[in-house]
Amino acid sequence: MPIFLPDSLEKFSEEIKEKDREAELTPKQIVAELDKYIVGQKEAKKAVAIALRNRFRRRKLPPELADEIAPKNILMIGPTGVGKTEISRRLAKLTSSPFLKIEASKFTEVGYVGRDVESMIRDLMNLAVEMVKAEKLEEVREKAERNVEEKILDILLPPPRRRLNDVLSKEEYDRFQQTREKLRKQLRDGLLDERKIEIEVKESTVTPFEIYSGSGMEEIGIHIQEIIPGFFGKRTKKRRVKIKEAWNYLLEDEQKKLIDMEEVARLARHRVEQSGIIFLDEIDKIAGRESGHGPDVSREGVQRDLLPIIEGTTVNTKYGMVRTDHILFIGAGAFHVSKPSDLIPELQGRFPIRVELKSLGKKDFIRILVEPENALIKQYKALLKTEGIEVDFTPDAIEEIAEIAEKVNEEMENIGARRLHTVMEKVMEDISFEAPDLSEKKIIIDRKYVREKLQEILKDQDLQKFIL
Repeated sequence: MPIFLPDSLEKFSEEIKEKDREAELTPKQIVAELDKYIVGQKEAKKAVAIALRNRFRRRKLPPELADEIAPKNILMIGPTGVGKTEISRRLAKLTSSPFLKIEASKFTEVGYVGRDVESMIRDLMNLAVEMVKAEKLEEVREKAERNVEEKILDILLPPPRRRLNDVLSKEEYDRFQQTREKLRKQLRDGLLDERKIEIEVKESTVTPFEIYSGSGMEEIGIHIQEIIPGFFGKRTKKRRVKIKEAWNYLLEDEQKKLIDMEEVARLARHRVEQSGIIFLDEIDKIAGRESGHGPDVSREGVQRDLLPIIEGTTVNTKYGMVRTDHILFIGAGAFHVSKPSDLIPELQGRFPIRVELKSLGKKDFIRILVEPENALIKQYKALLKTEGIEVDFTPDAIEEIAEIAEKVNEEMENIGARRLHTVMEKVMEDISFEAPDLSEKKIIIDRKYVREKLQEILKDQDLQKFIL
Protein backbone atom coordinates (compact mmCIF):
# COMPACT_ATOMS: atom_id res chain seq x y z
CA MET A 1 0.00 0.00 0.00
CA PRO A 2 1.58 3.33 -1.06
CA ILE A 3 2.31 5.93 1.62
CA PHE A 4 1.61 9.55 0.60
CA LEU A 5 3.86 12.12 2.26
CA PRO A 6 3.12 15.81 2.71
CA ASP A 7 4.94 18.05 0.22
CA SER A 8 7.53 19.19 2.76
CA LEU A 9 8.36 15.61 3.72
CA GLU A 10 8.62 14.58 0.06
CA LYS A 11 11.12 17.38 -0.54
CA PHE A 12 13.07 16.35 2.55
CA SER A 13 13.17 12.72 1.39
CA GLU A 14 14.45 13.82 -2.05
CA GLU A 15 17.27 15.76 -0.41
CA ILE A 16 18.16 12.71 1.70
CA LYS A 17 18.41 10.65 -1.51
CA GLU A 18 20.75 13.29 -2.95
CA LYS A 19 23.00 12.97 0.11
CA ASP A 20 22.93 9.17 0.02
CA ARG A 21 24.48 9.10 -3.45
CA GLU A 22 27.79 10.28 -2.05
CA ALA A 23 27.39 8.82 1.43
CA GLU A 24 27.49 5.29 0.05
CA LEU A 25 31.03 5.72 -1.30
CA THR A 26 34.14 5.86 0.89
CA PRO A 27 37.37 7.30 -0.61
CA LYS A 28 38.78 3.78 -1.06
CA GLN A 29 35.61 2.65 -2.85
CA ILE A 30 35.75 5.71 -5.13
CA VAL A 31 39.37 4.91 -6.07
CA ALA A 32 38.44 1.24 -6.64
CA GLU A 33 35.64 2.29 -9.02
CA LEU A 34 37.95 4.65 -10.90
CA ASP A 35 40.54 1.86 -11.19
CA LYS A 36 38.04 -0.12 -13.29
CA TYR A 37 38.34 2.44 -16.09
CA ILE A 38 41.56 4.41 -15.56
CA VAL A 39 45.06 2.95 -15.31
CA GLY A 40 47.52 4.46 -12.81
CA GLN A 41 47.36 8.10 -11.62
CA LYS A 42 46.83 7.07 -7.97
CA GLU A 43 47.51 10.57 -6.62
CA ALA A 44 44.84 12.19 -8.81
CA LYS A 45 42.28 9.50 -7.92
CA LYS A 46 43.05 9.93 -4.24
CA ALA A 47 42.63 13.73 -4.47
CA VAL A 48 39.22 13.57 -6.18
CA ALA A 49 38.04 10.84 -3.80
CA ILE A 50 38.88 13.02 -0.78
CA ALA A 51 37.19 16.07 -2.37
CA LEU A 52 34.03 14.05 -2.98
CA ARG A 53 33.96 12.58 0.51
CA ASN A 54 34.46 16.05 2.03
CA ARG A 55 31.16 17.09 0.49
CA PHE A 56 29.37 14.40 2.44
CA ARG A 57 31.24 15.33 5.63
CA ARG A 58 30.25 18.99 5.18
CA ARG A 59 26.56 18.06 5.01
CA LYS A 60 26.76 16.40 8.41
CA LEU A 61 27.87 19.65 10.04
CA PRO A 62 25.55 22.32 11.50
CA PRO A 63 24.27 24.61 8.70
CA GLU A 64 26.08 27.70 9.98
CA LEU A 65 29.45 25.90 9.87
CA ALA A 66 28.74 23.89 6.69
CA ASP A 67 28.09 27.07 4.77
CA GLU A 68 31.56 28.37 5.63
CA ILE A 69 33.42 25.32 4.30
CA ALA A 70 34.48 25.85 0.69
CA PRO A 71 35.01 22.90 -1.67
CA LYS A 72 38.61 21.76 -2.13
CA ASN A 73 39.04 22.56 -5.81
CA ILE A 74 41.68 20.56 -7.66
CA LEU A 75 44.26 21.57 -10.27
CA MET A 76 45.44 18.63 -12.41
CA ILE A 77 48.75 19.15 -14.17
CA GLY A 78 49.83 16.74 -16.87
CA PRO A 79 50.13 16.15 -20.63
CA THR A 80 47.16 15.30 -22.81
CA GLY A 81 45.84 11.74 -22.86
CA VAL A 82 46.84 10.74 -19.32
CA GLY A 83 43.32 10.58 -17.85
CA LYS A 84 42.51 14.07 -16.49
CA THR A 85 39.10 14.36 -18.15
CA GLU A 86 38.24 10.69 -17.70
CA ILE A 87 38.83 10.82 -13.93
CA SER A 88 36.46 13.78 -13.58
CA ARG A 89 33.80 12.31 -15.88
CA ARG A 90 33.80 8.94 -14.10
CA LEU A 91 33.66 10.70 -10.73
CA ALA A 92 30.49 12.54 -11.76
CA LYS A 93 28.95 9.34 -13.15
CA LEU A 94 29.59 7.50 -9.88
CA THR A 95 27.44 9.94 -7.92
CA SER A 96 24.95 10.97 -10.67
CA SER A 97 26.28 14.51 -10.25
CA PRO A 98 25.66 17.18 -12.89
CA PHE A 99 28.96 17.34 -14.81
CA LEU A 100 30.16 19.88 -17.34
CA LYS A 101 33.44 19.83 -19.26
CA ILE A 102 34.38 23.11 -20.85
CA GLU A 103 37.57 24.64 -22.24
CA ALA A 104 38.66 27.73 -20.33
CA SER A 105 40.13 29.10 -23.57
CA LYS A 106 36.58 29.54 -24.97
CA PHE A 107 35.89 32.36 -22.55
CA THR A 108 36.79 35.98 -23.12
CA GLU A 109 36.69 38.85 -20.68
CA VAL A 110 33.65 41.09 -20.37
CA GLY A 111 33.39 43.50 -23.29
CA TYR A 112 34.95 41.13 -25.82
CA VAL A 113 33.01 38.94 -28.26
CA GLY A 114 32.90 35.38 -26.93
CA ARG A 115 31.33 33.23 -24.24
CA ASP A 116 30.34 34.76 -20.96
CA VAL A 117 31.86 32.89 -17.99
CA GLU A 118 28.44 32.64 -16.32
CA SER A 119 27.21 30.58 -19.27
CA MET A 120 28.89 27.48 -17.81
CA ILE A 121 26.60 27.64 -14.76
CA ARG A 122 23.58 27.98 -17.04
CA ASP A 123 24.82 24.99 -19.08
CA LEU A 124 25.30 22.97 -15.90
CA MET A 125 21.79 23.90 -14.73
CA ASN A 126 20.29 22.83 -18.06
CA LEU A 127 22.08 19.48 -17.81
CA ALA A 128 20.82 18.97 -14.25
CA VAL A 129 17.23 19.75 -15.26
CA GLU A 130 17.44 17.15 -18.04
CA MET A 131 18.90 14.59 -15.60
CA VAL A 132 16.18 15.12 -12.98
CA LYS A 133 13.47 15.27 -15.64
CA ALA A 134 14.61 11.91 -17.08
CA GLU A 135 14.52 10.38 -13.58
CA LYS A 136 11.04 11.78 -12.88
CA LEU A 137 9.74 10.59 -16.26
CA GLU A 138 10.93 7.10 -15.43
CA GLU A 139 9.26 7.26 -12.01
CA VAL A 140 5.85 8.09 -13.50
CA ARG A 141 6.24 5.77 -16.50
CA GLU A 142 4.15 2.94 -15.03
CA LYS A 143 1.24 5.24 -14.16
CA ALA A 144 1.51 6.99 -17.54
CA GLU A 145 1.39 3.63 -19.35
CA ARG A 146 -1.80 2.69 -17.48
CA ASN A 147 -3.37 6.01 -18.49
CA VAL A 148 -2.33 5.54 -22.13
CA GLU A 149 -3.78 2.04 -22.16
CA GLU A 150 -7.14 3.39 -20.94
CA LYS A 151 -7.05 6.20 -23.53
CA ILE A 152 -6.44 3.80 -26.41
CA LEU A 153 -9.17 1.46 -25.17
CA ASP A 154 -11.56 4.43 -25.00
CA ILE A 155 -10.77 5.17 -28.66
CA LEU A 156 -11.13 1.52 -29.72
CA LEU A 157 -14.29 0.96 -27.69
CA PRO A 158 -15.96 4.18 -26.55
CA PRO A 159 -18.12 3.83 -23.40
CA PRO A 160 -21.79 3.25 -24.32
CA ARG A 161 -23.86 6.44 -24.41
CA ARG A 162 -26.83 6.67 -22.09
CA ARG A 163 -30.03 8.29 -23.18
CA LEU A 164 -31.72 10.93 -21.06
CA ASN A 165 -33.17 9.38 -17.86
CA ASP A 166 -31.99 5.96 -19.06
CA VAL A 167 -29.84 3.74 -16.86
CA LEU A 168 -27.38 1.28 -18.40
CA SER A 169 -28.47 -2.27 -17.60
CA LYS A 170 -26.12 -4.64 -15.78
CA GLU A 171 -26.03 -6.95 -18.80
CA GLU A 172 -25.01 -4.14 -21.14
CA TYR A 173 -22.34 -2.97 -18.69
CA ASP A 174 -20.95 -6.51 -18.20
CA ARG A 175 -20.88 -7.09 -21.96
CA PHE A 176 -19.03 -3.80 -22.46
CA GLN A 177 -16.47 -4.68 -19.75
CA GLN A 178 -15.86 -8.17 -21.21
CA THR A 179 -15.22 -6.72 -24.67
CA ARG A 180 -12.93 -4.06 -23.18
CA GLU A 181 -10.87 -6.68 -21.29
CA LYS A 182 -10.51 -8.76 -24.48
CA LEU A 183 -9.21 -5.68 -26.29
CA ARG A 184 -6.87 -4.92 -23.35
CA LYS A 185 -5.32 -8.40 -23.63
CA GLN A 186 -4.90 -8.04 -27.40
CA LEU A 187 -3.34 -4.60 -26.88
CA ARG A 188 -0.84 -5.92 -24.32
CA ASP A 189 0.04 -8.88 -26.54
CA GLY A 190 0.81 -6.54 -29.44
CA LEU A 191 -1.94 -7.92 -31.67
CA LEU A 192 -3.35 -4.46 -32.32
CA ASP A 193 -0.05 -2.70 -33.08
CA GLU A 194 -0.76 -2.27 -36.80
CA ARG A 195 -4.32 -1.07 -36.35
CA LYS A 196 -4.84 2.63 -37.04
CA ILE A 197 -6.60 5.03 -34.70
CA GLU A 198 -7.18 8.78 -34.70
CA ILE A 199 -5.48 10.81 -32.00
CA GLU A 200 -4.86 14.47 -31.28
CA VAL A 201 -1.22 15.54 -31.31
CA LYS A 202 0.34 18.92 -30.52
CA GLU A 203 1.83 20.76 -33.45
CA SER A 204 5.55 21.38 -32.98
CA THR A 205 5.69 24.95 -34.21
CA VAL A 206 9.16 26.48 -34.32
CA THR A 207 9.26 29.81 -32.53
CA PRO A 208 10.17 32.42 -35.14
CA PHE A 209 12.09 34.66 -32.72
CA GLU A 210 15.06 33.92 -30.47
CA ILE A 211 17.13 36.65 -28.87
CA TYR A 212 20.82 36.03 -28.20
CA SER A 213 23.18 38.43 -26.53
CA GLY A 214 26.94 38.33 -26.07
CA SER A 215 26.82 39.52 -22.48
CA GLY A 216 24.83 37.83 -19.78
CA MET A 217 21.94 36.33 -21.74
CA GLU A 218 23.67 34.44 -24.52
CA GLU A 219 22.49 30.97 -23.53
CA ILE A 220 19.08 31.84 -22.20
CA GLY A 221 17.63 32.95 -25.54
CA ILE A 222 14.30 34.58 -24.76
CA HIS A 223 11.66 32.45 -26.44
CA ILE A 224 8.42 34.15 -27.30
CA GLN A 225 6.55 30.97 -26.32
CA GLU A 226 7.95 31.30 -22.77
CA ILE A 227 6.78 34.92 -22.52
CA ILE A 228 3.28 34.15 -23.83
CA PRO A 229 2.52 30.55 -22.71
CA GLY A 230 0.21 28.76 -25.07
CA PHE A 231 0.54 31.32 -27.86
CA PHE A 232 2.86 29.15 -29.94
CA GLY A 233 3.17 25.39 -30.18
CA LYS A 234 -0.04 24.57 -28.30
CA ARG A 235 -2.37 23.95 -31.24
CA THR A 236 -3.43 20.36 -31.81
CA LYS A 237 -4.36 18.48 -34.93
CA LYS A 238 -5.89 15.07 -35.54
CA ARG A 239 -3.70 12.34 -37.00
CA ARG A 240 -4.47 8.79 -38.02
CA VAL A 241 -1.59 6.58 -36.92
CA LYS A 242 -0.84 2.97 -35.99
CA ILE A 243 -1.43 2.04 -32.35
CA LYS A 244 2.28 1.35 -31.69
CA GLU A 245 3.09 4.87 -32.94
CA ALA A 246 0.14 6.42 -31.06
CA TRP A 247 1.40 4.74 -27.87
CA ASN A 248 4.64 6.74 -27.98
CA TYR A 249 2.86 10.05 -28.65
CA LEU A 250 0.38 9.52 -25.84
CA LEU A 251 2.97 8.18 -23.38
CA GLU A 252 5.21 11.23 -23.79
CA ASP A 253 2.20 13.52 -23.33
CA GLU A 254 1.00 11.66 -20.21
CA GLN A 255 4.46 11.64 -18.63
CA LYS A 256 4.75 15.41 -19.09
CA LYS A 257 1.36 15.89 -17.42
CA LEU A 258 2.38 13.78 -14.42
CA ILE A 259 5.65 15.56 -13.59
CA ASP A 260 5.87 18.95 -11.89
CA MET A 261 8.48 21.03 -13.74
CA GLU A 262 8.77 23.46 -10.82
CA GLU A 263 9.74 20.54 -8.59
CA VAL A 264 12.17 19.30 -11.26
CA ALA A 265 13.81 22.74 -11.42
CA ARG A 266 14.03 22.94 -7.61
CA LEU A 267 15.69 19.53 -7.33
CA ALA A 268 18.02 20.28 -10.24
CA ARG A 269 19.08 23.55 -8.61
CA HIS A 270 19.73 21.74 -5.33
CA ARG A 271 21.77 19.10 -7.15
CA VAL A 272 23.86 21.71 -9.00
CA GLU A 273 24.55 23.72 -5.85
CA GLN A 274 25.44 20.71 -3.70
CA SER A 275 26.84 18.14 -6.16
CA GLY A 276 27.78 20.01 -9.36
CA ILE A 277 31.20 19.38 -10.90
CA ILE A 278 32.76 21.66 -13.52
CA PHE A 279 35.87 20.47 -15.34
CA LEU A 280 37.81 23.50 -16.62
CA ASP A 281 40.12 22.11 -19.28
CA GLU A 282 43.00 24.00 -20.91
CA ILE A 283 43.29 26.33 -17.94
CA ASP A 284 46.99 26.73 -18.83
CA LYS A 285 45.91 28.54 -22.02
CA ILE A 286 44.58 31.45 -19.97
CA ALA A 287 47.59 31.52 -17.61
CA GLY A 288 49.57 34.69 -18.09
CA ARG A 289 49.86 38.21 -16.72
CA GLU A 290 49.29 41.55 -18.38
CA SER A 291 51.83 42.32 -21.07
CA GLY A 292 50.29 45.62 -22.15
CA HIS A 293 49.12 44.50 -25.57
CA GLY A 294 48.06 41.48 -27.59
CA PRO A 295 46.09 38.40 -26.46
CA ASP A 296 47.69 38.33 -23.00
CA VAL A 297 45.51 41.28 -22.01
CA SER A 298 42.47 39.03 -22.45
CA ARG A 299 44.02 36.11 -20.52
CA GLU A 300 44.16 37.88 -17.18
CA GLY A 301 40.72 39.32 -17.91
CA VAL A 302 39.29 35.81 -18.24
CA GLN A 303 40.96 34.76 -15.00
CA ARG A 304 39.43 37.74 -13.17
CA ASP A 305 36.01 36.95 -14.62
CA LEU A 306 36.31 33.30 -13.55
CA LEU A 307 37.37 34.22 -10.04
CA PRO A 308 33.94 35.21 -8.60
CA ILE A 309 32.31 32.09 -10.10
CA ILE A 310 34.90 29.83 -8.44
CA GLU A 311 34.94 31.85 -5.19
CA GLY A 312 31.16 31.69 -4.95
CA THR A 313 28.53 33.93 -6.42
CA THR A 314 24.90 33.81 -7.56
CA VAL A 315 24.12 33.34 -11.25
CA ASN A 316 20.77 34.12 -12.82
CA THR A 317 19.39 31.26 -14.95
CA LYS A 318 15.98 30.68 -16.49
CA TYR A 319 15.34 28.18 -13.65
CA GLY A 320 16.13 30.70 -10.92
CA MET A 321 19.18 31.95 -9.05
CA VAL A 322 21.98 29.39 -8.62
CA ARG A 323 24.71 29.70 -5.99
CA THR A 324 28.17 28.48 -7.00
CA ASP A 325 29.69 28.42 -3.49
CA HIS A 326 29.83 24.62 -3.24
CA ILE A 327 30.28 23.54 -6.86
CA LEU A 328 33.49 21.51 -7.23
CA PHE A 329 35.84 22.96 -9.86
CA ILE A 330 38.54 20.75 -11.35
CA GLY A 331 41.07 22.68 -13.42
CA ALA A 332 43.36 20.87 -15.83
CA GLY A 333 46.16 21.77 -18.17
CA ALA A 334 49.43 20.50 -19.63
CA PHE A 335 51.34 23.63 -18.48
CA HIS A 336 54.09 23.03 -21.08
CA VAL A 337 54.65 26.72 -21.83
CA SER A 338 53.15 28.39 -18.77
CA LYS A 339 53.29 27.38 -15.09
CA PRO A 340 50.56 27.24 -12.43
CA SER A 341 52.31 30.20 -10.79
CA ASP A 342 51.48 32.25 -13.92
CA LEU A 343 47.83 32.26 -12.83
CA ILE A 344 46.78 35.31 -10.84
CA PRO A 345 47.36 34.75 -7.08
CA GLU A 346 43.63 34.90 -6.22
CA LEU A 347 42.86 32.10 -8.69
CA GLN A 348 45.81 30.01 -7.52
CA GLY A 349 44.41 30.22 -3.99
CA ARG A 350 41.09 28.79 -5.17
CA PHE A 351 42.77 25.54 -6.29
CA PRO A 352 44.34 24.35 -3.02
CA ILE A 353 44.88 20.77 -4.20
CA ARG A 354 47.54 20.32 -6.90
CA VAL A 355 48.07 16.95 -8.53
CA GLU A 356 50.67 16.10 -11.15
CA LEU A 357 49.69 13.30 -13.50
CA LYS A 358 52.48 11.18 -14.93
CA SER A 359 53.14 10.53 -18.61
CA LEU A 360 52.20 7.04 -19.77
CA GLY A 361 54.74 4.46 -20.92
CA LYS A 362 54.76 0.98 -22.44
CA LYS A 363 53.67 -0.81 -19.24
CA ASP A 364 50.75 1.58 -18.81
CA PHE A 365 49.68 1.10 -22.43
CA ILE A 366 49.66 -2.70 -22.02
CA ARG A 367 47.38 -2.34 -19.01
CA ILE A 368 45.14 0.19 -20.78
CA LEU A 369 44.70 -2.24 -23.69
CA VAL A 370 43.47 -5.14 -21.55
CA GLU A 371 42.55 -4.20 -17.95
CA PRO A 372 39.80 -1.53 -17.87
CA GLU A 373 36.18 -2.54 -18.31
CA ASN A 374 36.09 -0.44 -21.48
CA ALA A 375 39.55 -1.60 -22.69
CA LEU A 376 40.29 -1.02 -26.37
CA ILE A 377 40.87 -4.69 -27.16
CA LYS A 378 37.56 -5.63 -25.52
CA GLN A 379 35.85 -3.00 -27.67
CA TYR A 380 37.29 -4.31 -30.95
CA LYS A 381 36.48 -7.91 -30.01
CA ALA A 382 32.87 -6.96 -29.24
CA LEU A 383 32.49 -4.95 -32.47
CA LEU A 384 33.75 -7.80 -34.68
CA LYS A 385 31.72 -10.38 -32.79
CA THR A 386 28.63 -8.70 -34.27
CA GLU A 387 29.92 -9.95 -37.66
CA GLY A 388 30.39 -13.46 -36.23
CA ILE A 389 34.19 -13.09 -36.12
CA GLU A 390 36.22 -14.04 -33.07
CA VAL A 391 39.45 -12.07 -32.67
CA ASP A 392 42.23 -13.00 -30.26
CA PHE A 393 45.33 -10.93 -29.47
CA THR A 394 48.47 -12.76 -28.34
CA PRO A 395 50.46 -11.22 -25.44
CA ASP A 396 53.35 -10.37 -27.79
CA ALA A 397 50.94 -8.52 -30.14
CA ILE A 398 49.66 -6.41 -27.25
CA GLU A 399 53.24 -5.70 -26.18
CA GLU A 400 54.17 -4.66 -29.73
CA ILE A 401 51.19 -2.28 -30.02
CA ALA A 402 52.13 -0.66 -26.69
CA GLU A 403 55.79 -0.38 -27.72
CA ILE A 404 54.95 1.31 -31.03
CA ALA A 405 52.54 3.72 -29.33
CA GLU A 406 55.27 4.67 -26.84
CA LYS A 407 57.83 5.14 -29.63
CA VAL A 408 55.53 7.38 -31.69
CA ASN A 409 54.72 9.48 -28.61
CA GLU A 410 58.43 9.93 -27.91
CA GLU A 411 59.39 10.90 -31.46
CA MET A 412 56.31 12.97 -32.27
CA GLU A 413 53.70 14.78 -30.19
CA ASN A 414 53.00 12.99 -26.89
CA ILE A 415 49.23 12.52 -26.87
CA GLY A 416 49.25 9.79 -24.21
CA ALA A 417 46.72 6.98 -24.37
CA ARG A 418 44.96 8.59 -27.35
CA ARG A 419 47.84 7.28 -29.48
CA LEU A 420 46.62 3.74 -28.82
CA HIS A 421 43.38 4.50 -30.70
CA THR A 422 45.42 5.49 -33.75
CA VAL A 423 47.68 2.43 -33.61
CA MET A 424 44.80 0.01 -32.97
CA GLU A 425 42.75 1.46 -35.84
CA LYS A 426 45.68 0.93 -38.22
CA VAL A 427 46.19 -2.67 -37.02
CA MET A 428 42.49 -3.51 -37.35
CA GLU A 429 41.83 -1.54 -40.56
CA ASP A 430 41.83 -4.47 -43.04
CA ILE A 431 39.94 -6.85 -40.75
CA SER A 432 37.26 -4.24 -40.05
CA PHE A 433 36.89 -3.54 -43.78
CA GLU A 434 36.71 -7.18 -44.91
CA ALA A 435 34.83 -8.57 -41.88
CA PRO A 436 31.41 -9.09 -43.57
CA ASP A 437 33.00 -11.17 -46.38
CA LEU A 438 35.54 -13.22 -44.40
CA SER A 439 35.06 -16.97 -44.45
CA GLU A 440 37.59 -17.46 -41.63
CA LYS A 441 35.64 -16.74 -38.45
CA LYS A 442 38.57 -16.96 -36.00
CA ILE A 443 41.51 -14.58 -36.34
CA ILE A 444 44.67 -14.58 -34.24
CA ILE A 445 46.62 -11.32 -34.12
CA ASP A 446 50.27 -11.81 -33.14
CA ARG A 447 53.44 -9.70 -33.15
CA LYS A 448 54.19 -10.60 -36.78
CA TYR A 449 50.76 -9.41 -37.93
CA VAL A 450 51.11 -6.12 -36.01
CA ARG A 451 54.54 -5.46 -37.55
CA GLU A 452 53.25 -6.21 -41.06
CA LYS A 453 50.44 -3.69 -40.66
CA LEU A 454 52.69 -1.03 -39.16
CA GLN A 455 55.92 -1.65 -41.11
CA GLU A 456 55.47 1.42 -43.31
CA ILE A 457 55.11 3.59 -40.23
CA LEU A 458 58.12 1.98 -38.57
CA LYS A 459 60.27 2.57 -41.68
CA ASP A 460 59.24 6.21 -41.90
CA GLN A 461 61.77 7.87 -39.66
CA ASP A 462 59.97 11.20 -39.28
CA LEU A 463 56.65 9.34 -38.81
CA GLN A 464 54.82 12.02 -40.77
CA LYS A 465 52.26 9.47 -41.95
CA PHE A 466 51.27 8.82 -38.37
CA ILE A 467 50.28 12.36 -37.48
CA LEU A 468 46.50 12.50 -37.39
